[in-house]
Order: sequence, then structure tokens, then C-alpha cells
Amino acid sequence: MNVGQVSGVFGVKGWVKVFSFTDPRENILQYSPWFLQKNNQVKEYKLIGGRRQGSLVVAELQDVADRDQAAELMGSEILILKQQLPKPESGEYYWADLIGLDVQNQEGIRLGTVDNLMETGANDVLVVVDGDTERLIPFLQQSTVIKVDLDNGLIVVDWDPDF
Repeated sequence: MNVGQVSGVFGVKGWVKVFSFTDPRENILQYSPWFLQKNNQVKEYKLIGGRRQGSLVVAELQDVADRDQAAELMGSEILILKQQLPKPESGEYYWADLIGLDVQNQEGIRLGTVDNLMETGANDVLVVVDGDTERLIPFLQQSTVIKVDLDNGLIVVDWDPDF
């Protein structure tokens, strides 16, 4: 699972700046090892330490001892194994588990596939794509989202297909 990206170097001792996708951002520091992916190559790094630094997170990785080594990691995606994540509570879902699911309304009309999700401040939004049609459906459980069935790859929504 992609949890962030190496966005720069920090200092001269090999620390990296991290743009974290976790909430709060410093939660990315709870996972080790990291699997850094760049140019279709993946390498495992043990996290030694880190901290929040303004809007970013900075991290120290094993075997990255200087600024030049850290600079080589810039642009790398930070991946972790799904098993490293805590199991979601009932009614909670990881975005990565929702992407790719089919979406249909209560009448059984297929609306498309979840392409990605967005945060709007008020609530998360499913971006559902069907060919050239893109629908933005609020992810409001018990309201717009009636059922999420991960086993069958389906989300049932209360949504008019003309929207």
C-alpha cells in the first residue's frame, strides 16, 4: 500500500523529507520496514527514526548515511505491506480497498468503478468512472452508500444514474 513519497532531503546525515498520505501525517513513522519504489525497482529500508517537521515528516532510514544517498531516493513511493496496517473497525475501510470496486444503485443499475477517492473537508467522495462518464458520489454510509461488500467487489449506493 502506498502511504507516502520521499519529497526531498533533510540535513546532511541522510535524512529524507516525506510527504505522508497518513492521517495524521506522522503516523507514517509507525510502519517499518518501508519499501521504496522508484523506476519500477523496489528496495526495503528499515525506519530508524523520524519526526513531524512543519507540514512534512522527516525520517532516518538504515543504510542511508549522507545527503547524496538521500537525494537518490527523492521521488520514491513509500509502500508498506497491507499486513502492517491495523485491521479496520466494522464500517471502516481503507481507500485502497474501495478502489476498483463496482458501484451500482439500489435498482441494480451499474454506475461504474471506483477510480479513486477525494477529501472535500465535509466528507470523502467516491470518483466513479464508467467509460467517459465520471460521477462524484459522497461516501456517506447509511445515506448515500447503502452497502460495501468487499468480498463481492461491490458498493451499493442511493444514487440516480442521471447524476
